Amino acid sequence: MINELPKNKQLILFDGVCNLCNSSIQYVINHDKNERFMFAPLQSNVGELVIKKFNIDTKKIDSILLYSNENGLSIKSSAALKVAKQLGFPRNLMFGFIIIPAFIRNWVYDYIAKNRYRWYGKKEECMIPTPELKSRFLN
Repeated sequence: MINELPKNKQLILFDGVCNLCNSSIQYVINHDKNERFMFAPLQSNVGELVIKKFNIDTKKIDSILLYSNENGLSIKSSAALKVAKQLGFPRNLMFGFIIIPAFIRNWVYDYIAKNRYRWYGKKEECMIPTPELKSRFLN
């Protein structure tokens, strides 16, 4: 199923019940003018396939993954910065933070990820895309 990802597309996998994650995905959708990204919740069949394929421990990585057939898998802060890089000015300037060592970036990322449900809340179910967005979501 992930092998069916079109060549010029990247797949963002996100925690489908996290309010912060859902808001972030909405932000990406609104600023992804070239529609480079497709989306799937980690809780979906596609999410489970990626988790198995890359042997991901969901206790350590449970918020955002960026996958493309050409570049493989990026996780945590690297994934978020690579997404921002493609969202146009001024959001692409955030990619400059890539010079900060990953262990520092990921410490901040993990702190936010660990507290995201407490700070932003949690949904009972994954978000359901509107009919207009359905083609950009994989199950």
